[in-house]
Amino acid sequence: MSFIWPVMLLSLLLVPLGVWLYIRLQQRRRQLVATYGSLGFVQAAAGRRLGWRRHLPPTLFLIGLTLLLIALARPQAVVSLPRVEGTVILAFDISGSMAATDLKPTRMEAAKAAALDFVKRQPLTVQIGVIGFSDSGFALQAPTNNQDIILAAINRLTPQRGTSLGQGILASLKTIDLSLGSAQATRLYSTLAPTPTSVPTPMPKGKYISAAIVLLTDGENNASPDPLDVAQTAINRGVRIYTVGIGSAVGTTLHVNGFTVHTQLDEAMLQQIAQITNGVYYNAQNQQELRTIYDNLDPQLTIKPEKMEVTSLFAGGSILILLIGGTFSLLWFSRLP
Repeated sequence: MSFIWPVMLLSLLLVPLGVWLYIRLQQRRRQLVATYGSLGFVQAAAGRRLGWRRHLPPTLFLIGLTLLLIALARPQAVVSLPRVEGTVILAFDISGSMAATDLKPTRMEAAKAAALDFVKRQPLTVQIGVIGFSDSGFALQAPTNNQDIILAAINRLTPQRGTSLGQGILASLKTIDLSLGSAQATRLYSTLAPTPTSVPTPMPKGKYISAAIVLLTDGENNASPDPLDVAQTAINRGVRIYTVGIGSAVGTTLHVNGFTVHTQLDEAMLQQIAQITNGVYYNAQNQQELRTIYDNLDPQLTIKPEKMEVTSLFAGGSILILLIGGTFSLLWFSRLP
């Protein structure tokens, strides 16, 4: 236990002073009993009948006062509280085929609408980042709990070029590293020469941190690196990947901005990525299915030790004990100690 105002603990020096005063009063009482003859003997007999009850109210008052003095120092304690928390990276495929209109109004807009609804339902303890990837991956928004900033980042997404699942996963992992490695690591660009970074120690098999990637795509991987190799990096870091496929594994011919595009969903690849990272693969054929998928992506309930102020517990306990002591004193002696 620690204290915000430890200097106030000096007030506890009043406790031994109170004990000394009570002992002195009891000694004086015994002297008065011995001095005043027969009247004193009656009082002594009354004192013997009360026994330990005579000392209980003052003792309770002393305990209550001690707790109240400790509360003045504003104590803190480490408490393990269950709460929903974690880091979720929303990684969007922004290849040209995401402009297709088989999902209304477009695949991209349907995916954004489902993601926006997901973000609005998350508690502030969940950090959400946004990644866009086509033939490369880039971070639109580092993980934050500011929902307005997250929603604005999702709304900025627009279809671009090809598809690289590996780049999307890599960009997501780098964003998670920045978020979990240092709370102050908010600068993504610098004029300083880059310094080597240490390779993270692989997590024990079956152990996962409270971070996950939601990888949404509608096509085949057509650019390096190999998504399965990058997924292995996610495993080593204890990051789950939930893959969401839009479209058909058979293949669909789409008309996008005056061009005819044939796109085919590589379900086998997405299923492998999800399986080896202990995630789940989903397929969405319409906007409603997309929303249902996001309903199943709520972060886990975790128990995390936190230092919190417990002044109210000490103050409340002291008041309760003082009230009990006062009640006993009034019932037995018709007065307060």
